[in-house]
Amino acid sequence: MKYMFSYDIISELAKRTKEYRLAYPLTQQELADRAGISLRSIQKFEKGLDVQLDIFIKIIMALDLADNFDALLPDMSNRPSAYLAKQKGTVRKRVRKKKVQPGNRTFKWGDE
Repeated sequence: MKYMFSYDIISELAKRTKEYRLAYPLTQQELADRAGISLRSIQKFEKGLDVQLDIFIKIIMALDLADNFDALLPDMSNRPSAYLAKQKGTVRKRVRKKKVQPGNRTFKWGDE
């Protein structure tokens, strides 16, 4: 998935979500009722079209897949390095761009 475009990812998510719906087994209307969204939103999403994030989350929750979000975006505070940073009191709150010194600039092709 590293080299996919966003529409490819949306299409893949739609395909997998539809497979879960069919395995559940639920009709599109039953899923729409369960998620509290319109049938048209389900149809649109399953065609691979872009939908709002909250609609996607409602669909995932209606299919009882919300527990899988930890695999998508793991909690950064559970890493050992985060634990050590908390002990030192160096929890990162923002990121600044590194300043490039004129003499320390590395050559890149096309910079001639």
